[in-house]
Amino acid sequence: MALVQAKGAQALFSLPTPAVRRLAGRPVEVDGRTLDPEMQLLLRVMGLNGPAVETLSITRGRRVYTEAFRMLGGRQPVGAVTDRTIDGPEGPVGLRFYTPRGLSGRSQALVYLHGGGWVYGDLDAYDAVCSFLAEEAQVRVVSVDYRLAPEAQFPAGFDDVWAAWRWVTEHAPGLGIEPGAIAIGGDSAGGNLSALVAQHAARSDDVVAPAFQLLIYPATDFVEERPSRTRLGEGFLLTKAFMDQCEENYLAGDEDRADVRLSPLRQDAHGVAPAYLVTAGFDPLRDEGTAYAEHLRAAGVRVEHVEESGLIHGFANMVGIGRSAPRAMRRAAAALQRGLS
Repeated sequence: MALVQAKGAQALFSLPTPAVRRLAGRPVEVDGRTLDPEMQLLLRVMGLNGPAVETLSITRGRRVYTEAFRMLGGRQPVGAVTDRTIDGPEGPVGLRFYTPRGLSGRSQALVYLHGGGWVYGDLDAYDAVCSFLAEEAQVRVVSVDYRLAPEAQFPAGFDDVWAAWRWVTEHAPGLGIEPGAIAIGGDSAGGNLSALVAQHAARSDDVVAPAFQLLIYPATDFVEERPSRTRLGEGFLLTKAFMDQCEENYLAGDEDRADVRLSPLRQDAHGVAPAYLVTAGFDPLRDEGTAYAEHLRAAGVRVEHVEESGLIHGFANMVGIGRSAPRAMRRAAAALQRGLS
């Protein structure tokens, strides 16, 4: 991942589709899927703009990660944005609240958990995603700034998002949120944490369970590496090197990889909330996302699994450029709206 100049990128991806196809180059096909030309062109441009995040120090990599995703997301309109902190298990946890334009009174809500491999990502990197979902689905969105590794290793991230979920559900009326109409959702590592929150809530007598799950290319299994992890582990933005680095920083090394706070695919999924689970055809996490959709179905959970076959990992953050990624995220927002209606 590298920083791309915002104005140039936006102009480039505003070109007519035939022009984008020509600039992207020869079609790329893997596993019977064809890479979307916008994704192919983005990968070419990003390859010319600096080193991959995993080759940098974590401090520098975090800055590059956030800058890149802020550019790709653009400035998304939203009614209001406010920040606050709550008491977490080991100190304050930041929350950012998004209210769509024209919304008044109590409404449905989404608690959003960002991606970044439990090492990268913050409220600013995911500001566009949350604004976009709030406006498109017409729900309030609460984004959670959980602790990151290596400063705070497993299970710190889970502990923070679980505390945030409990706090939001307990204070829902005062936040303008319908207590029984709150979804949990996130992308990548955030999708992992979202699935875990849904599982824990389904088994807790004193916690409101999510009404719906929005799982965007979630990481679901620390036990087994499926074929897409290596087959798609180079050349499509998310790399195996990045994932390995994140795992090394997140885990101390002696954890049970099937832990109930780590691998949702290894847990009983009976009774969890209905889900919209979206995977990307050119994503190393594709196979484990698909496996989790099958796991949910086998447990009798209503799940809509959509594969955006031509897209790459990270498309949720690309709502500010081109046409393909925004279309995919509009489908996700529509599913969220349906799921909470």
